[in-house]
Amino acid sequence: MKIGLRIFLGYFLVVAMAALLLGRVFVAEVKPGVRQAMEDTLVDTANVLAELATDDLLAGRINDGRFASRLRGLSGRDFGAQIWGFQKRDSQYRVYVTDAKGIVVFDTDARDGRTGALGKDYSRWNDVYLTLQGRYGARSTLADPDDPDSSVMHVAAPIRDGQGRIAGVLTVAKPNRSIAPFIQRSQLKVLRWGMVLMGMSLLIGLLAAWWLSRQLGRLRRYAQAATAGERVVLPDVPGEFGELGRALETMRVRLDGKQYVEHYVHTLTHELKAPLAAIRGSAELLEDPMAEADRARFIGNIRGQGERMAQMIEKLLALAAIEHRQQLERPEPVMLSTLAQDVLEQCGGPGAKGDGRIRLSLPSTGLAVLGDAFLLRQALLNLVENALDFSPADGLVEVHLQTSAGRARFEVFDRGPGVPDYARERVFERFYSLPRPGGGSRSSGLGLCFVAEVADLHGGRASLDNREGGGAVATLELPLASQG
Repeated sequence: MKIGLRIFLGYFLVVAMAALLLGRVFVAEVKPGVRQAMEDTLVDTANVLAELATDDLLAGRINDGRFASRLRGLSGRDFGAQIWGFQKRDSQYRVYVTDAKGIVVFDTDARDGRTGALGKDYSRWNDVYLTLQGRYGARSTLADPDDPDSSVMHVAAPIRDGQGRIAGVLTVAKPNRSIAPFIQRSQLKVLRWGMVLMGMSLLIGLLAAWWLSRQLGRLRRYAQAATAGERVVLPDVPGEFGELGRALETMRVRLDGKQYVEHYVHTLTHELKAPLAAIRGSAELLEDPMAEADRARFIGNIRGQGERMAQMIEKLLALAAIEHRQQLERPEPVMLSTLAQDVLEQCGGPGAKGDGRIRLSLPSTGLAVLGDAFLLRQALLNLVENALDFSPADGLVEVHLQTSAGRARFEVFDRGPGVPDYARERVFERFYSLPRPGGGSRSSGLGLCFVAEVADLHGGRASLDNREGGGAVATLELPLASQG
């Protein structure tokens, strides 16, 4: 399982558990919270009505006095109220009054031929019982024992005489069902916004997991490419990931440097053995008397092998300089036609080995690539010199410049022996070289490797293949600079 998915699943589990816990807590708190608010309102209402009912209760006219008349008239009032989107048209209060013994002497339900609870003993109900004892009296009772949603809240207040004694109890009752719509709506809002919050949290978690996975993926791909020996640039990643990337880059550079030195010392030592042996042998022979012609031949051999070692070292230094470059620091537009003309002047000028043997075929329109002009010139020069070395003494070398699908392609044709099948996969390896026609000495084996490195550094590629009719064709392909 990928690390991004593991991070997201872990985050999802934490968010889901937190959302479930908070959701249950909030939803569970809505109902008691609303009922507490209703109870607080009933306490105020009961005490206000108790004060208003005092005179009629003490005068013995609580059931037919002005207080009773006004409360019974409440049933015919149209409230016409809009409470947070809910319409309220009538009162759902029930008010009853008991005397000091807990006997009901007034009940708003006693109307239209109904007696309500008049004359009943309510002294055992908590609202009346506790209030008569001077305590806060309240209860919640099911109106229908078979219906758990039929509970009614009762809140009582004492009615006192002039000496402060409790002369009776006034109770205000209201069905809990009347606040059910408010509870349901509040719970739905809590659930709805909880789902929105959870969705946003999951989205943030998904984005965070994707971002973390992306940064780690970029570093992983960088490490894999570096391990494979590819030319790769350290990705620009922020924060701690950037520090990790720079640590990986430092480690790679140091390890590459050690391996690079070990490899080159071993290979260079091997390649220098042959010219050193030839120089040593020639020097030993020169110590003995010999004909002047032989002496000149051995001196020429020493000079030639010395030049070969010098060229090998120079090319090795140039190759080492470019192999450790991960990208071009300051690429500039390079005109390809100018590049080809410079190479022609260097290789095909008077006195050069390609004098009169190089033919250019360039497009009429100017083509440019973004890159390093010196490196590109050296790469094309290596291809042309290689073609001249493998061509017959009077053989023609053709340099064509073509374009296709936003890429430019230099093709260098010769009429030499071509590339043997066994060498096709190795011609771009360091120090690998083929014998020159006519018994000529091998080259350093670094020229084509240098060309391949330059092409790769510029986002292109190099290839070498056989040509129809005999000979070889070397290709240097580069991306064209964008026009605009």
